[in-house]
Amino acid sequence: MNKRALRNTLAAAATVTALSQVAWADTNTFGVDPEAGNNTFSAVFDAALGERIMAVSSTVGCTITADEGKLEGTAQCSVPLTSITVDSDDTKTEHFQQWATNKKSDPQTCTFDLEVPNVQLPSSLEEKKAVSFSTEGTFTICGRQRDSRQPEKIQGTVILLPAGSLGNGKAYRIRAKIEGFDRELYGISPKSTAGWLARVQQLANVVATEGTIDVNIFAVSLNGTAEKQ
Repeated sequence: MNKRALRNTLAAAATVTALSQVAWADTNTFGVDPEAGNNTFSAVFDAALGERIMAVSSTVGCTITADEGKLEGTAQCSVPLTSITVDSDDTKTEHFQQWATNKKSDPQTCTFDLEVPNVQLPSSLEEKKAVSFSTEGTFTICGRQRDSRQPEKIQGTVILLPAGSLGNGKAYRIRAKIEGFDRELYGISPKSTAGWLARVQQLANVVATEGTIDVNIFAVSLNGTAEKQ
């Protein structure tokens, strides 16, 4: 083979390799459908001398970007305030909306948003085998962040679901837990809400300020048939 033919062969091989890397990239985008009904958020506040209160929603939406080659990813999730119910009670739900907005904005415009800038998995994923992870995420609630601007610590697991479980693409079940979530650090409180000051003292031992948040979501690949199998 002469030099020109060799150069042409190498160039063609490089082109094929580059195209293959684009078509079979490890980076994948996953979506969590807020309308599916099986993606859930729950927050439990259990007062030692008062009530055990649970706020729940099945309207969780997320976009997750994963580099499966590097075993890392990012996530952005959102839950509308009006989708959250408290103890299946209309009055408690309305009070919670007032506390979350501080009665300064329309509950319809309020969302609970979580941004997770980095999740690093310790090992590759295999079907039906849970892999644990630890990370941090930043909450924004009705446009407000935690007063100290510090992130929340998150523990969770990821499971690769069997092929075809949720459509044609790759799918994961992700469970995440945040313990020691202090709602008052985000201003979700009667203390921060006009018209509630007279009730604060009597509520002191009834409603806990710290709780545990649990999220259970199913993330489905949005990359379609371009995904590497």
